Amino acid sequence: MSTAVSLTQMGLYLLYIFLPIFVIYIIYTTITKAFEYLGFSSAEALIIVLVSSIFGFFEIHVFGFNLSNIYLFTYGRWVVSINTGGAVISILLRTYLVFRKKLSMAKVFMGVAVVSMITFFFTCPDAARGILSRFPFWLLPVVSASLISTILFWRDFQRAAPFAYVSGTLGVLIGADFLHLIELLNMDVIREVHAVIGGANVFDMVFLTGILAVILDGILMYSQRKKMERRRNLADK
Repeated sequence: MSTAVSLTQMGLYLLYIFLPIFVIYIIYTTITKAFEYLGFSSAEALIIVLVSSIFGFFEIHVFGFNLSNIYLFTYGRWVVSINTGGAVISILLRTYLVFRKKLSMAKVFMGVAVVSMITFFFTCPDAARGILSRFPFWLLPVVSASLISTILFWRDFQRAAPFAYVSGTLGVLIGADFLHLIELLNMDVIREVHAVIGGANVFDMVFLTGILAVILDGILMYSQRKKMERRRNLADK
């Protein structure tokens, strides 16, 4: 009896150890594959995820300067900063994708504008927790970004995923953080409060919207991608 109990306890102990590792591995694999689908190499995807994670999860100070949350300005008791992993790197990465994939600026502006408006109407500021969106409404920017990319790039699926990623992430960043910022700063607080544009860590709504939009876009464009691959294979023969 005692042997059976000890084996059960050992099994539960191993489960507690390896289950989180397995979940982290699945999440990491999904994220890196999403970046590879965007056109980045495995090494580039690894660097993007690691750098964004480091700046997102840890506060890095160099000579007293906070590199993770860069100070912008103070408004009353509000101290406003911008997150390096969730905003600065995100904006630079999206800008790079726009030029690398030669995305139409008109289409990008249209996609970002639509996602921004949807995000704005389904998010709300909270003095204690920042900008919030309830489930399942926070999925609407994901769905809208993927649908717009599918409609606009049905015959050019190689640009569809980058477009979904750019419009989804920038749309959420603008619609949630920037457009609600004035409303948030006008809320009365009894002590100094830090408002961080781009979220407190890499797994905020901005980051998740981009990854999920790419995954959903891949599902929506699966048949079109396979059709184009068959045509390419026949042409090679």
